[in-house]
Amino acid sequence: CYFLSLLQVFPSQDPLDRADFNAVEYINTLFPTEQSLANIDEVVNKIRLKIRRLDDNIRTVVRGQTNVGQDGRQALEEAQKAIQQLFGKIKDIKDKAEKSEQMVKEITQDIKQLDHAKRHLTTSITTLNHLHMLAGGVDSLEAMTRRRQYGEVANLLQGVVNVLEHFNKYMGIPQIRQLSERVKAAQNELGQQILADFEEAFPSQGTKRPGGPSNVLRDACLVANVLDPRIKQEIIKKFIKQHLSEYLVLFQENQDVAWLDKIDRRYAWIKRQLVDYEEKFGRMFPQEWCMTERISVEFCHVTRTELAKIMRTRAKEIEVKLLLFAIQRTTNFEGLLAKRFSGCTLGDGTAKKTEVLLPSTNPFLEDEIGTETDEIVIEKSDMDRPKKPKVPDNPFHGIVSKCFEPHLYVYIESQDKNLGELIDRFVADFKAQGPPKPSVDEGGAVLPSCADLFVYYKKCMVQCSQLSTGEPMIALTTIFQKYLREYAWKILSGNLPKTTSSSGGLTITSLLKEKEGSEVAKFTFEELCLICSILSTAEYCLATTQQLEEKLKEKVDASLVERINLTGEMDTFSIVISNSIQLLVQDLDAACDPALTAMSKMQWQNVEHVGDQSPYVTSVILHIKQNVPIIRDNLASTRKYFTQFCIKFANSFIPKFINHLFKCKPISMVGAEQLLLDTHSLKMVLLDLPSIGSQVVRKAPASYTKIVVKGMTRAEMILKVVMAPHEPPVVFVDNYIKLLADCSTDTFQKILDMKGLKRSEQSSMLDLFRQRLPAPPSGVENPGCLSLSAPTPEQESSRIRKLEKLIKKRL
Repeated sequence: CYFLSLLQVFPSQDPLDRADFNAVEYINTLFPTEQSLANIDEVVNKIRLKIRRLDDNIRTVVRGQTNVGQDGRQALEEAQKAIQQLFGKIKDIKDKAEKSEQMVKEITQDIKQLDHAKRHLTTSITTLNHLHMLAGGVDSLEAMTRRRQYGEVANLLQGVVNVLEHFNKYMGIPQIRQLSERVKAAQNELGQQILADFEEAFPSQGTKRPGGPSNVLRDACLVANVLDPRIKQEIIKKFIKQHLSEYLVLFQENQDVAWLDKIDRRYAWIKRQLVDYEEKFGRMFPQEWCMTERISVEFCHVTRTELAKIMRTRAKEIEVKLLLFAIQRTTNFEGLLAKRFSGCTLGDGTAKKTEVLLPSTNPFLEDEIGTETDEIVIEKSDMDRPKKPKVPDNPFHGIVSKCFEPHLYVYIESQDKNLGELIDRFVADFKAQGPPKPSVDEGGAVLPSCADLFVYYKKCMVQCSQLSTGEPMIALTTIFQKYLREYAWKILSGNLPKTTSSSGGLTITSLLKEKEGSEVAKFTFEELCLICSILSTAEYCLATTQQLEEKLKEKVDASLVERINLTGEMDTFSIVISNSIQLLVQDLDAACDPALTAMSKMQWQNVEHVGDQSPYVTSVILHIKQNVPIIRDNLASTRKYFTQFCIKFANSFIPKFINHLFKCKPISMVGAEQLLLDTHSLKMVLLDLPSIGSQVVRKAPASYTKIVVKGMTRAEMILKVVMAPHEPPVVFVDNYIKLLADCSTDTFQKILDMKGLKRSEQSSMLDLFRQRLPAPPSGVENPGCLSLSAPTPEQESSRIRKLEKLIKKRL
C-alpha cells in the first residue's frame, strides 16, 4: 500500500520503483546472455552511483523538513500579531462611524420637520382651492340647471365631477359629503329635465313632431354624455322609437305592402328616413352617438321580427322565386349597410375585424357578393390560376335575412327538384347528341355537363351561404352528394361502352365461348375516345369534389364542419376511373387473345429453323400500336392514369402469355429458340409500350419497367429450362431450381410436358425434383420455395382457368 501511494503521487517508469520488484528478473533483464556479463563492472558502478545520489537526496530532504518546521511556527506567530492589530483598527473605525451618524441625525432633524410642514401646508392650500372651486361650481351648476343653460353646464359638470374625485377620501367630513350629495342631486335633476325636454320635443304619442331640433337639445346631448349612461340610452331609445313609429303603421301585417313581393319598399322607406334624419337632426346629436347607424340597426331588428311573424302566418304562400327575391333584396341591403357603417353599435360596441385571405387555387374561391343572376363559371383551367381574395366579413350579414332560415326547406326542395331535372337533361342530351367528338389534339375532352353541374353547385352554395351557414348548408350538402352519385352512375358509368360484363377480370362472354381462339369485338376509335373522355371527366369530378368539400367546410359553422364529408362520392368517381381503365385493358388484352391462341396451337416440335419473329408476335404488336397511341393521346392531361393502364395491361398480358407458353407442347430445341426470340421481341415492345408510336420518346416509369422485366424474364427462363438437356436428371433439376426459383410441382410438370418426356421419365424426374428441393426454414409448416412465398402468375392463371371451368359447368 505504501508503494502504491507513492506511485500515485510520484508516478515512475523505473523497475526499481515497482511494488512487485523482483531482483532475479531485474538482473536477467540487465544480463540476458553470457556475452552481456562482460559489462558487469559498468552496471555495478552505475547502480552504486544511483545509490549515492538517493542517499544525498534523502539527507537533503530530512534537513529541509527540520528547517521548514521552525520557519512555519515563526510565521504563524507573526500572523496572529497582525490579526490582533487589524481587529483593533476596525473597532476604532466602527466607533467613529457611530458617532458620525448620531451627529448627522441631530443636524438633519430640524430639516425633516421643515419638509413635513411644507408638504402638509401645500396639500392644505391645494385642498382649500379645490373646495372653493367645488362649492362655487355646485352653486353655478344649480343655477344654470334652472335656466337650462346646457351649453355651459356640459363643461362645468365635467369639471365639478373631476374635482369631486379629489375629495373621495374626505367623505367623512359633513361639509364635503353635503357638497357631494348636491352634485348627485343636480345630476339627477339634469337627467329628468333633459328627458322631459326631449319628450316635449318628440312626443311618443302620435306621428306629428311639434318640436324638432334646437340648440337647447343639442347642448342637452352634450350634458347627457357626462351624466349616467342610462340617460343617454333612454334618449336614443325614445328618439328611435318615435322615428320608426310610422314604419310600424305603414307595414302592418294586414297591409299588402308588408308581403315579400314588396320588400323593396321597406328598404326604400328607411333610406328616405335616413336622408330626412341627416337633413333635420344630423347636427343635433353628437357624432360619436352614431345615431344613423343605430336607427338602421333598430330598423333591421324590427323588420326581422315583422317578416318572421308574417311568414309564419302565410308560410303556404312562400314560393322559391319569391323567397330568393326577398333574400336577394335583403342581402343587398345588408351589403349597403356594411359599406355605409362600421358596425360599431353591434354587439360589444366594436366593429368586426375584417380579414383578407391570401389568394388560393381553390376553383370555388371567387367573389361571392352578387345578385341571384350572377354567372359563376368553373373551368378546368381555373385550377391553375390564382383567385380573388376573400371578401371581408359583413358585420350586418344576417341581421335581417336570418328570418328566412326557417323557410329554407322550400329552397332546398326546389334545388333537389332542379338538380334531378338537370341530371335527366344531361342523360337526354347525351342520348340525343351522342358522345363528344374525338379530339386527340386536345388530350381528351371532359364532358361539358360536368362543368355545368359544378357551376350550378357553386351558385346554390353561394345563395345558401349568404343566408345561413347552419343546418340548411348540411341539407344542401346532402342534395349535392345525392346528385354527384347519380352523375357518376347515370352519365359516366351509364355511358361506358357495353361489351362484356366484367367482374374481377372475368367476363361472361369469355366464360361462355366454346373456342378459346374466337374473336372478341374490339372497341372502335370513337368508343376508345369516349372511355378516355369519361375517365378524364371522372378525374376532374374527383378533384373538383374535393375542392367542393373544402369550400363547404369553409362556409358552414365550425360546429358542423365534421358533418361535411364527400369521401363516399370521391370514392365513386375513383371507381368510375378504375372501371374505365379496366375496360381499356380488357379491350387490348382481348384483342391479343387470338394471337396467343394461335401461338399455343402451332406445331413447335416441327419447327426446323429459327427465322424472324412469328406472325402471332406481329399481330400482338399491331394491336398494341393501334390502341396505345389513341389511349395515350386522349389521356395526355391525366398522365398518371395512362401509367396505370400500362401497368394493369402488363400485369394482365404477361401471365396470360406465360399460360399460353405452357400450352406449347411438345417443343423441339429449334422451336424453343424461336419462342425465345419471339419472347424477347414482345419484351422489347412492352418496354417501349408507354411511348410507342409517339414522336416524343419518354422513358417508361420505373414501376412499369420493373413489372415487364420481371415477368418477361421469367418467360425467357422457362424457355431456357426447356432448351436445357434433361440428361443427367440431377443437373437438369438443379438448373431448373436455379433459373426459375419455383418449387411448385405443377410448374415443373408443365416444363416436362413442354419437353415431351414420357410419363415414366416424368415420374422419376418429379421424385428427383422433390428430393432436390431446398429444406424449408424452421417454423414453416408447408414446404415450398424459399424465394417465392407468394403464388406465381402461372399459379394464379391456373386457378382462374379452374374457376372458369367451374362457372361453365354451372351455367
